[in-house]
Amino acid sequence: MTDTQQSLVERVRGLLDPDVPVREVSMFGGRAIMANDKMIVSVGKDGSLLVRVDTNDHDRLLQQPGASQAEMGTGRSMGPGWITIAPDHLTTDQALDAWIEEAMIYNRTTTARP
Repeated sequence: MTDTQQSLVERVRGLLDPDVPVREVSMFGGRAIMANDKMIVSVGKDGSLLVRVDTNDHDRLLQQPGASQAEMGTGRSMGPGWITIAPDHLTTDQALDAWIEEAMIYNRTTTARP
Protein backbone atom coordinates (compact mmCIF):
# COMPACT_ATOMS: atom_id res chain seq x y z
CA MET A 1 0.00 0.00 0.00
CA THR A 2 1.29 3.48 -0.81
CA ASP A 3 1.73 6.02 2.00
CA THR A 4 -1.05 8.13 0.48
CA GLN A 5 -3.38 5.14 0.36
CA GLN A 6 -2.50 4.03 3.90
CA SER A 7 -3.13 7.52 5.25
CA LEU A 8 -6.59 7.71 3.66
CA VAL A 9 -7.51 4.19 4.81
CA GLU A 10 -6.63 5.20 8.38
CA ARG A 11 -8.74 8.37 8.09
CA VAL A 12 -11.70 6.35 6.81
CA ARG A 13 -11.35 3.86 9.68
CA GLY A 14 -11.37 6.73 12.16
CA LEU A 15 -14.64 8.10 10.80
CA LEU A 16 -16.59 4.84 10.83
CA ASP A 17 -19.07 3.95 13.54
CA PRO A 18 -17.27 1.49 15.85
CA ASP A 19 -20.50 -0.51 16.26
CA VAL A 20 -20.66 -1.39 12.53
CA PRO A 21 -18.83 -4.60 11.53
CA VAL A 22 -16.03 -3.57 9.14
CA ARG A 23 -13.39 -5.47 7.21
CA GLU A 24 -10.91 -4.59 4.48
CA VAL A 25 -10.11 -6.41 1.27
CA SER A 26 -8.05 -5.75 -1.84
CA MET A 27 -10.48 -4.87 -4.62
CA PHE A 28 -10.72 -2.60 -7.67
CA GLY A 29 -6.97 -1.97 -7.54
CA GLY A 30 -7.30 -0.45 -4.09
CA ARG A 31 -8.17 -1.18 -0.50
CA ALA A 32 -11.92 -1.71 -0.17
CA ILE A 33 -13.63 -1.09 3.12
CA MET A 34 -16.65 -3.26 3.72
CA ALA A 35 -19.35 -2.50 6.27
CA ASN A 36 -21.98 -5.15 7.01
CA ASP A 37 -20.26 -7.32 4.34
CA LYS A 38 -20.92 -4.69 1.62
CA MET A 39 -18.38 -2.33 0.09
CA ILE A 40 -18.77 1.30 1.06
CA VAL A 41 -15.54 2.75 -0.36
CA SER A 42 -12.30 1.69 -1.96
CA VAL A 43 -9.16 3.75 -1.46
CA GLY A 44 -7.01 4.03 -4.59
CA LYS A 45 -3.22 4.00 -4.60
CA ASP A 46 -3.31 7.65 -5.68
CA GLY A 47 -5.50 8.65 -2.72
CA SER A 48 -8.74 8.78 -4.69
CA LEU A 49 -11.90 7.28 -3.26
CA LEU A 50 -14.32 4.99 -5.07
CA VAL A 51 -17.69 5.39 -3.36
CA ARG A 52 -20.73 3.12 -3.62
CA VAL A 53 -23.91 5.23 -3.50
CA ASP A 54 -27.61 4.88 -4.17
CA THR A 55 -28.30 5.05 -7.92
CA ASN A 56 -31.17 7.45 -7.19
CA ASP A 57 -28.64 9.94 -5.78
CA HIS A 58 -25.98 9.36 -8.43
CA ASP A 59 -26.61 12.38 -10.68
CA ARG A 60 -26.91 14.77 -7.72
CA LEU A 61 -23.69 13.48 -6.19
CA LEU A 62 -21.79 13.76 -9.47
CA GLN A 63 -22.32 17.52 -9.20
CA GLN A 64 -20.19 17.66 -6.03
CA PRO A 65 -16.66 19.09 -6.32
CA GLY A 66 -14.11 16.44 -7.23
CA ALA A 67 -16.71 13.81 -8.12
CA SER A 68 -16.63 11.93 -11.41
CA GLN A 69 -18.21 8.85 -12.91
CA ALA A 70 -16.17 5.83 -11.80
CA GLU A 71 -14.45 3.86 -14.53
CA MET A 72 -13.01 0.36 -14.54
CA GLY A 73 -10.22 1.17 -16.94
CA THR A 74 -10.16 4.06 -19.36
CA GLY A 75 -13.55 4.69 -20.93
CA ARG A 76 -15.29 1.78 -19.21
CA SER A 77 -17.95 3.27 -16.93
CA MET A 78 -18.87 1.34 -13.81
CA GLY A 79 -22.40 2.69 -14.17
CA PRO A 80 -24.73 4.50 -11.80
CA GLY A 81 -23.99 4.12 -8.12
CA TRP A 82 -20.20 4.24 -8.50
CA ILE A 83 -18.44 7.59 -8.07
CA THR A 84 -14.75 8.47 -7.83
CA ILE A 85 -13.63 11.38 -5.68
CA ALA A 86 -10.35 13.11 -6.56
CA PRO A 87 -7.73 13.15 -3.78
CA ASP A 88 -7.58 16.94 -3.59
CA HIS A 89 -11.26 16.99 -2.58
CA LEU A 90 -10.68 14.69 0.41
CA THR A 91 -8.23 16.85 2.35
CA THR A 92 -10.56 17.53 5.29
CA ASP A 93 -12.28 15.01 7.52
CA GLN A 94 -15.53 16.91 6.91
CA ALA A 95 -15.31 16.30 3.16
CA LEU A 96 -14.32 12.65 3.62
CA ASP A 97 -17.05 12.08 6.21
CA ALA A 98 -19.71 13.44 3.83
CA TRP A 99 -18.78 10.76 1.26
CA ILE A 100 -18.64 8.02 3.87
CA GLU A 101 -22.10 9.03 5.06
CA GLU A 102 -23.46 8.84 1.47
CA ALA A 103 -21.98 5.34 1.17
CA MET A 104 -23.43 4.30 4.53
CA ILE A 105 -26.89 5.55 3.56
CA TYR A 106 -26.81 3.14 0.62
CA ASN A 107 -25.18 0.42 2.73
CA ARG A 108 -28.03 0.49 5.23
CA THR A 109 -30.69 0.16 2.50
CA THR A 110 -29.25 -2.70 0.49
CA THR A 111 -28.66 -6.36 1.21
CA ALA A 112 -25.40 -8.25 0.77
CA ARG A 113 -25.06 -10.63 -2.12
CA PRO A 114 -25.28 -14.31 -1.12
